[in-house]
Amino acid sequence: MSGAAGPGPPAGPGRSPLPCAPRPAAPLQLAGGAEPARPGVAVIDLRFPRGAAADVQEIVFRNFYTAFLSVRVQRPGPGGSRRWMTCLRDLCLMPCPHTEEGSQDYFCLHRHQMLCDVDQVTAMRFILRQPSPVWLHFTIEDLQIFPPGQKSPQKDFPSWLSQLTPPEQPASLHGELPDPEKVSTEVQQMWVLTEVIRARQAAARIGRFDVDGCYDVNLLSYT
Repeated sequence: MSGAAGPGPPAGPGRSPLPCAPRPAAPLQLAGGAEPARPGVAVIDLRFPRGAAADVQEIVFRNFYTAFLSVRVQRPGPGGSRRWMTCLRDLCLMPCPHTEEGSQDYFCLHRHQMLCDVDQVTAMRFILRQPSPVWLHFTIEDLQIFPPGQKSPQKDFPSWLSQLTPPEQPASLHGELPDPEKVSTEVQQMWVLTEVIRARQAAARIGRFDVDGCYDVNLLSYT
């Protein structure tokens, strides 16, 4: 399973993310210990205001050196209880955890990619993994949750680019062009005339009795 990734933030007009308050990434710690667990695992908890429930359509964020991402959602269960369900498991954000590729890309996760229903969600938990020791800090940033009924936004273009006028169409030259057959005949006549003039010039340069710049006496005696 994969999400759409890109170099720029997917922000545009008409996009209204759900109000939420994600907490900073907290390193997972061993039970009874103060040191973070290894390999690197961190958790980001997100809740909606006043315990409200929300329907999730898309999850948009910017990666920061997180190699794998899992997402769990809290939904109402039977008898008014709440239960956690895994809706995304080990999504690869960096093809190789030891290199830069994908480390700071924007990602957009769609509803159809989820493993479970994401309606009436009261809380979300993002589990981040980075097995490489190369990166000491990893998280996800610019986290936004969008409800149904809104399409994924496109990256904004600079204002100067949107104000450019379309290129002017060149004027039609069809009515101004001469007849191609007439042009071809005239070109052929000019070529024949050029060859005739060239042949006459060559004959004028070579005299009747001129041999290597001198007159041959024998030739002159026969005239």
